[in-house]
Amino acid sequence: MPLDPAAKKFLDQVAAMGAPPTHTLTPAVVRAARAPVPPGPDVARVEDMEVFGPEGPIPVRLYYPSNEANLPVLVWYHGGGWVIGSVEGDDPTARRLCLATGAIVISADYRLAPEHPYPAAVDDAYAVAVWAWQNAARYGGDATRMAIGGWSAGANLAAVVTLLSRDRGGPVFRHQLLVVPVTDARMETDSYVDNAEGFILSKPLMEWFYDHYAPVGVDRSHHTISPLFAESHADLPPADIHVAEFDPLRDEGEAYAKVLEAAGVPVTVTRHPGQIHTFFTAAHLFPHGLETLGVAAERVKQALA
Repeated sequence: MPLDPAAKKFLDQVAAMGAPPTHTLTPAVVRAARAPVPPGPDVARVEDMEVFGPEGPIPVRLYYPSNEANLPVLVWYHGGGWVIGSVEGDDPTARRLCLATGAIVISADYRLAPEHPYPAAVDDAYAVAVWAWQNAARYGGDATRMAIGGWSAGANLAAVVTLLSRDRGGPVFRHQLLVVPVTDARMETDSYVDNAEGFILSKPLMEWFYDHYAPVGVDRSHHTISPLFAESHADLPPADIHVAEFDPLRDEGEAYAKVLEAAGVPVTVTRHPGQIHTFFTAAHLFPHGLETLGVAAERVKQALA
């Protein structure tokens, strides 16, 4: 299928800017150049706080759909290749998810590479999930109705946290929402060949991310980097996986759905024709992204009912 017109317009605008490719710049330059995101919808209230992490406090932002007590909870991790991205950048997405799911959304500002390479992001992601589970009553949540999710590198962290939670007797999640997830660090799938350049996320950019996050000497096949290679995928939460046609990560997202299904995990997987990597979180630019967010949120809502 051809590119969605909204995606083509977006890519044409990016090309017209004439900016150098991200993978040729330093992380500090890329972070400084990121434009502010348009505001998302209003929610009942928003609270910024810090939770205890393995190497110090971890900033989190809580979004409340109402002032009711005992609300369901969605732990959310932003994307950005473990190198860029932030709670602030995902603020509109978190707001939309909060309203559409009726859940408290806890967005985690985990540490970024290269200043904090692997396993810092994994450690922080797991610490936030455990905090959300153990302290639910304190912030108005229901520890028995929790979901987890993220997009891109954030979806990678969400998948990894479900594996760690299962193996460590940690939080029990009813649902996992994985949007364009990173699951296989080998970068050898057909979608890496088909979409190597020209669609925002590229193979050179993914190499840049991995080189900062898991540099030479790190075993990238470890399941806390490549969850596709976990020894077992049994007893994980039911999954809703979304991949984009014009995305290098397309095939590994679908491969992860297959290994979950083979392990007996209920899975819904959707390939979105004509879409690029950022369609879900740039929903203000992609009508299909906004529609997909609504569908995914309804599935979260049903799982936490």
